[in-house]
Amino acid sequence: MSNTIGKNIRISLFGESHGEAIGAMMDGLPSGIKIDMNFLNSMMDRRKAKGNISTQRKEEDQVKLISGVFEGKTTGTPLTILIENKNVQSKDYDSIKDFMRPSHADYTAHEKYYGYQDYRGGGHFSGRLTAPLVAAGAICMQILHDQDIEIGSHILSCQGICDDSFSTDEKVLKKQIENMNQVYFACLNDQAKNQILEKIEEARKNQDSVGGIIESAILNVPVGIGDPTFDSLESVLSHALFSIGAIKGIEFGLGFDFANHTGSEVNDAIRYEEGRVITLSNNNGGINGGISNGMPIILRCAIKPTPSIFQMQQTINIQTKKNVEYSIVGRHDPAIFHRARVVIDSMIAITILDCLIERKGILSFMGEKK
Repeated sequence: MSNTIGKNIRISLFGESHGEAIGAMMDGLPSGIKIDMNFLNSMMDRRKAKGNISTQRKEEDQVKLISGVFEGKTTGTPLTILIENKNVQSKDYDSIKDFMRPSHADYTAHEKYYGYQDYRGGGHFSGRLTAPLVAAGAICMQILHDQDIEIGSHILSCQGICDDSFSTDEKVLKKQIENMNQVYFACLNDQAKNQILEKIEEARKNQDSVGGIIESAILNVPVGIGDPTFDSLESVLSHALFSIGAIKGIEFGLGFDFANHTGSEVNDAIRYEEGRVITLSNNNGGINGGISNGMPIILRCAIKPTPSIFQMQQTINIQTKKNVEYSIVGRHDPAIFHRARVVIDSMIAITILDCLIERKGILSFMGEKK
């Protein structure tokens, strides 16, 4: 029953939605890394619930680093992140604790943990547990930034409304990433942004929810990151991203659209440009044979509609073993993809840093300078 991910940077997640606190422990971080708390807090702010498009549960999400940091820099020993839960209303779940909420983990958690799981707010399965992942990701992202690696995401689509895709021009893409990392609700096209916001508001009024697709870009990943077959870069990124509960699909580059083309249409031609190997297109999303090829890594995540909706639904009472109908209570999001965006960025940062440390270790052993 492991709650740990990573090979070189290992992250263990702990806590429950309505427990005293949630957090993560990071082991394997290099020593001497300066922690920019302003940047970390800005990442946390992008995950917070705001306005009518998010849950009315408003948490301060004040991050405490209670070990592994001394005088503002990492010590190389395990770094522990602690975030207190302050705005909980556990009584909301007393009347439905035996009702297995549709599309939630209530039933599977009940079976796995033999009924001993904390059911309040989804317990350990709650999206609340993504908060310490964002804090951990912010620390990893600071290290990657020093390596000139940039990560950013935007809302690509919702309910048939599509934003513009990331640019194929790397200079333009870099600017787009910078811009997306400065805003809460990130779309490249303002018209699409307003229409998607309207869809979320419509779902809220209808006591329903909507899902969406997030497009992410990773810029300046060196060539040679990742392994063939079982630990391909796609595999480890997917492993990390599927750890975010709402994600139900991932594609790289053209993804499923490859099925609609011939090889002559989608093969990425390889050329030299100013001494650097590039591809004239990037249909493979920056990865060949499970290994980074130096082009921007482009991926998309499908996020399902929030399962907590206020309409009457059919389910079961696990104690009485009866079929029942019920309407959920509590405070819930009509959409979560805009908040999940920074969680996706964080899991990408954790994964890329993990792979980069391994690659640099191999190169160091071989006597290379980079």
